[in-house]
Amino acid sequence: MKRYAGFGERLLASFLDVIIISILFGILFYAFTGEYSMDVNKGMSWDIFYVIYLIVIPVLWSGYIIGKRICNIKLKRIDGGNVKLSNTIMRELVGFHLIGIVTFGLSIVVSVFMVIFREDKRAIHDFVGGTYVSKG
Repeated sequence: MKRYAGFGERLLASFLDVIIISILFGILFYAFTGEYSMDVNKGMSWDIFYVIYLIVIPVLWSGYIIGKRICNIKLKRIDGGNVKLSNTIMRELVGFHLIGIVTFGLSIVVSVFMVIFREDKRAIHDFVGGTYVSKG
């Protein structure tokens, strides 16, 4: 039986992930540049780095990223198997970012309601990537 992670768990995992990765990225940024703040062009490199992190790490770490590991939830394929690179590319790059840009963020709002009210807790990016977020 599939155990789906709800909105609160997913939100907390994302929040923890952004905080932890931001701190690590900030330390690396300071170590290489000696600066504390980023301008807009360097902020774009953060976005690219974070999207690559969201695409690659779940494949290498059996569905986990740091925030999900802390919250004991993980990304799985809809058939219950471990995610593949094709799943994470479709989920993050196409389903979340590209569709989010094209819809001016409306898809993100719709996805929040989908995770809250759907029994399987799947958002738009989960459908595009053929994934769901599982407890444990």
